[in-house]
Parts: sequence; C-alpha cells; structure tokens
Amino acid sequence: MKLPHHVHLLAHAKLRRIRALVWKETHQVLRDPSSIAIGVILPLILILLFGYGLSLDVKNVPIAVVVDQPTAEAMELVASLQLSPYFKPRLLRAMPPAQELLLAHAVDGIVRIPADFSRHVGAGDAQVQLIVHGGDANRARIIQGYVQGALGAWSARQAAQGQQAAAVPVSVQTRLWFNEADNSSYFLVPGLVVLVMTLIGGLLTAMVMAREWERGTLEALLVTPVRSDEILLGKTLPYFLLALIGFALCVLSARFLFHVPLRGALWVLLSASMLYVLVALGIGLLISSWVKNQLVASQLTMLVTFMPAFMLSGFLFDLRSTPAAVQVISYALPARYYVALLQTVFLAGDVWSVIVPNTLALAAMAAALALGSRAAMRKTLE
Repeated sequence: MKLPHHVHLLAHAKLRRIRALVWKETHQVLRDPSSIAIGVILPLILILLFGYGLSLDVKNVPIAVVVDQPTAEAMELVASLQLSPYFKPRLLRAMPPAQELLLAHAVDGIVRIPADFSRHVGAGDAQVQLIVHGGDANRARIIQGYVQGALGAWSARQAAQGQQAAAVPVSVQTRLWFNEADNSSYFLVPGLVVLVMTLIGGLLTAMVMAREWERGTLEALLVTPVRSDEILLGKTLPYFLLALIGFALCVLSARFLFHVPLRGALWVLLSASMLYVLVALGIGLLISSWVKNQLVASQLTMLVTFMPAFMLSGFLFDLRSTPAAVQVISYALPARYYVALLQTVFLAGDVWSVIVPNTLALAAMAAALALGSRAAMRKTLE
C-alpha cells in the first residue's frame, strides 16, 4: 500500500532533524578532548594494562640454591633447576648470604641441598630443604609446586639411567618465611592500604580543586594578597590529615581485624605513608591545575593514580612476572615503592636495604611534585 505524500514529508523531515542532531553531537564530541579521552584513549589504555600488565603466570622465579657439598648428584639436581623455565637460580655455598637475599626479597625462595645428599640418595631417603617467601601466599604455593616438579623430573631421569635414587623420590621440607599461616590477607591487606591512600590523596584533592574552579571561588582569591603556595597549603592540609586518619584506620584494621603482623617499627611505616600521601596530593594538585572540570579531573586521576596503583604496583601479583617493558614503566609509579615498603615493614620488619631506596624514591617524587604544583598554580593564577 502506497503511503500518502504528507507521510513521506513527515518522515523525511524527521530523518533530517535526527541527522542534524547526530551531526551536532558528533561535532561537539570532536571539539571536546575529554570525551575522546574517556571514550577512546581510556579503553585503549585499560586493554593494554589488562592485556600486558596483568599476569598471573609465575616464570623466571629468582631462587637461591645452596649446595653444602657439590657432589655429582647435587650438581645434577642444580642443573635440573637451571634448565627449568620457571626458575632463575643463583648458586651459593652457604646459607647466610641466601637468607640475606630472601630477607631483602631479592629471591623468592631458597633450595638447600644438604652435605649428606648423595649418601641419602643411595639410601633412598634424600631430602631437600625449601624456604619460600610467604608474603604472597598464592605465589608461594606455585613455587612449591614448581620445585616439586623439578625434583620429580630429576628423579625420573635418575630412574631412566637406572640409578637407585629413583626408588624413593626426593622429599621436600618446606618452610614459609614471613607468612607461616599461608594467609593471603598478609599480602593483600598492605596493598589495600595503598589503594585507600591513593584515593584520598589523589582523587579528593583533584576533585576539590576542580570544584573550586567550576564555582569560580578560586578566582575570587586573585583580589586578595593570598599567595599561590598558601592556597596550595590551605587546600591540601585538610586532606593530608584526612589521609592520615584513613591510614590509622587501615593499620588498626590490618592488625585487629585481619591479624596481619606488624614486624617493623611504626614510625617507619608512618614516615613512608606521609611521603606517599604527599606524592598523591601533588599528583592531584597538578591535575587540578590543568583540568578545571570535575568529571574530567576524576577520570584523569583514576587513570593516573588508582589504576596504576591497582595494576602495576605489585599489589595483585609480582611484577617480575610481567614483560620487561611493563617493569620499566612501573618504576615511574610511586605506588610500586609504597607497596614494597608496606609489605616489607608489615611482614619482614625493618629491612633497611629495602626501606632506604624506596623511601628516597618517594621523597624525590614528593619534592618534584610539590615544586611542579606550585609552579603550575602560580602560572594559572597569573
């Protein structure tokens, strides 16, 4: 049935109006960089982060192999570990250097082959000691399984060669350092402190400054003798104190709700946390100096602070399992250093070989961001 002429005219006019509205909105999107950033760049970055940054595979695990007496059987077992794609063994002759490496988290475990290993191989009751860093309970369990697999492969080769060692497989005596209970909360709760401090320090600061720009109240300060550094201090000090309150709640929850041990000094933990809050505040101030819209400021802050702290700080997984390029990028992220400090002070104690370099890195970032925020704010006000 043929439609009346006026119906065709109405439909044509409707399509023309829709086409005009679509073109207008498309033009508006193209003119607004924040829309392109949220709609195109943000998904692309998230895909790259999840695709390349997130890795639950455990490969090239650094371990120390202590050989008390380098017999033929012991060196064959060492070769089995060296040929495994899951390990990066470091051959040592004594336990004290290996323990120092584990304490500094330079290795994830110690495999000790005792001096009487060859004699017990002949008797069919050989044992190997395995000490694993238990900070990340899931990673520790995976490493235990890999060591068991390497020893099983060694026993199978011995059986193929007709050796007596194959009669009884080599047993492993396992110990977990810093997390004897094998509790994943010991690893996750310190990382959650990083996320809380990041949100309070970075997101709230960026939002409050952007809100002042939108309302025009910040411009009213131009007619007063208030200086830019005074504005920055007045705006950030309440959030600095708020972040410290959040830090206190996190530490109390970690100790009394999740029973995470605090083996280091409280003043070390507090000093490191204050430095990280200053870094997060500096990032929020820089963002708010450039972006004067609350929505864009919140999205940009989440992208620059929260997502890297969540994905590339070592909170969810060991960064040594990620590609080399991702590891290099993570060194520019303050959350990486803060996570290392928290996990060390909570679980291992005051290990200064870890505390000092990470603290210096946070201090340098805090100083650079403070100078940058002051310069950006002075330029904006002028």
